[in-house]
Amino acid sequence: MNAGKISESVLKRSILRQLKSKNQDVLSGAAQGEDCAFFASLPGEIPVSCMQQNVLDPVKGELGTERTGIARIIIKCLNNLVCSGATPKAILVGLLMPEKTGEQEIRRIMQEADETAKQFGVQIAGGDTNVSAFAKAPVVSVTAYGSVAKGAELRTGHAGPGMDLILSKWVGLEGTAILARRFRETLLARYPAYLIDDAAALEQLLSVIPEAAIAMKSGVCAMHDVSRGGIFGALWEFAESAGVGLNIDMKKIPLRQETVEVCEWLNVNPYELLSGGCLLMAAPDGEKIVDALMNQGICATIIGVTTDKKERVLINEDEIRFLERPRGDKPLETDI
Repeated sequence: MNAGKISESVLKRSILRQLKSKNQDVLSGAAQGEDCAFFASLPGEIPVSCMQQNVLDPVKGELGTERTGIARIIIKCLNNLVCSGATPKAILVGLLMPEKTGEQEIRRIMQEADETAKQFGVQIAGGDTNVSAFAKAPVVSVTAYGSVAKGAELRTGHAGPGMDLILSKWVGLEGTAILARRFRETLLARYPAYLIDDAAALEQLLSVIPEAAIAMKSGVCAMHDVSRGGIFGALWEFAESAGVGLNIDMKKIPLRQETVEVCEWLNVNPYELLSGGCLLMAAPDGEKIVDALMNQGICATIIGVTTDKKERVLINEDEIRFLERPRGDKPLETDI
């Protein structure tokens, strides 16, 4: 494609015609010549938005194959939104594509984006698509929009000392799925194919929307999506925002066996592994949240407590050490 704004015919065929997701709170959304979306609002509602941006790398088999990878970015953005207590309504999608991009690739990306939006009851209300000679790989930006009732909004800083820390599902889900796909042949040298397939299928567990909704009804005070930097990174960010210390029982941090096996063979620290699909929560009564989640078939575990001290302590049986400040993000090709 030529650099610059995509043509009108490509816009109609491969973008606008792919958008079938709807949400009743979107009054006016994506259309040719319309640069803004309009949303309904109710008295007492507070608008909430967040954004995620990432690269789709064709080397990883995400472009030109069955899945493009945009679903992961959309889910991550929606996860962040619900951690504020908000109900998602719509997303805006921006694409910056290399000149070598074919129209079929754009159509495939938008089809997957719309399927994902439908799955979570949100509408793709707008966006922008451009082609650039400076883009080496597709860059996707997703902005999520929602609302929360005034007084019901959640911030990580709402957590205080003496609260239970709860994790939903398992840490390392997203990273395990990526590793299983990326290093399938390497892993087949040690493990049976079914284990690697099970590991790759963990990407189906990346949404934390169900557990966030349950936690909101069960006394949660703060929520944080565990993602980049793994559980160690999430715990550090959580403690920094809330101004609390931590006592964490390492033995209680939940890991899937697939994650243990994949990380061991590839020499990856599972506690620093990309962990989309895992929700970190704080509440005065963690057992109440655990029971509520388990009753809905969602695994949950209390892994520790917040304290009024500065130390972030990791306890592994008789060994005690301190949580370290997360290192900077690695390049995308190894940031897992």
